[in-house]
Amino acid sequence: MKTRLGCLSHKSDSYTDFSEFLPPAHETTARCQKLSTDEVVRWSESFNQLISHKYGLVVFRTFLKSEFSDENIEFWMACEDYKKVKNSTKLASKANKIYKEFIDVQAPREINIDYRTRERTKQTLLMEPTPTCLNEVQSKVYSLMEKDSYPRFLRSKMYQDIVNRAHAQGQRRSV
Repeated sequence: MKTRLGCLSHKSDSYTDFSEFLPPAHETTARCQKLSTDEVVRWSESFNQLISHKYGLVVFRTFLKSEFSDENIEFWMACEDYKKVKNSTKLASKANKIYKEFIDVQAPREINIDYRTRERTKQTLLMEPTPTCLNEVQSKVYSLMEKDSYPRFLRSKMYQDIVNRAHAQGQRRSV
């Protein structure tokens, strides 16, 4: 997957070749995830469709990195991992790490949230972290991405190129 997405590591305006992202037409192994036009178009139906798709999430993250605004998706993904932690010691450690990386005012990848949310989250994380204590702030960040970053992604050259390549790939397969 990293190899196929290697072409996405440049600025979004410079994306001209997505052939590395899409699998070769002759490749038929079950391990290969083929992106159909329907799958790629489905990403435009809802933000959840995009980020719940394995490659959709990777492409969206790449898009945000190209805009130097990937802290929100990275935070959202950290929250998803956080919810899976069962051990209370690990939960506290992970909560502290997420706080220092994304929530603290001096965080290197500070997310854009209001003061009240930041303070409530800080108190909860520092006092007694639970698997659901990040739900409120994660929901706010999700909403921000859905309303701001997602529409930009759908209008981006990156997304339009992927749709075009998937469509062309599908036409070659049906011939």
